[in-house]
Amino acid sequence: MKVEEIRALIQLFETSSLSELSLQREGSRLVLKRAHNSGQAVTPSLVPLYPPAAQPSPPATAAPESDKAATPAGHLITSPLVGTFYRRSSPGEQVYVEVGRQVKAGDTLCIVEAMKVMNEIKADIAGIVRQVLVEEGKIVEYGQPLIALAPV
Repeated sequence: MKVEEIRALIQLFETSSLSELSLQREGSRLVLKRAHNSGQAVTPSLVPLYPPAAQPSPPATAAPESDKAATPAGHLITSPLVGTFYRRSSPGEQVYVEVGRQVKAGDTLCIVEAMKVMNEIKADIAGIVRQVLVEEGKIVEYGQPLIALAPV
């Protein structure tokens, strides 16, 4: 599910008289529940229906000095939050982008999953993918470069 779709569903749910909504689509399940005490609070929960990467990721550590010196060139797309990096919407699906592919501003490049919510990361400029800087299923930090683009 796209973030925009989830936001729209939350808005519709908040204006409805429903106390709970469950929706399953595209390998994920969205559950909205109204808090019992206020009648208006919504607790969204997006649960992936596919297993995470086979190997658990080790905790993120600081990059060695040699890696810091090798800063990728081009326009960097960075992570807006801490989470798990995915190149595709679900296992078995095509990756969003490959090195050498041209993208438009607004195209989805990857997903960062945080607290069971899949956050699509979109290109903020048109460009050509120069480098994918993170491996599938790895933990990323806020502000960490994910993809390098060559502007067009």
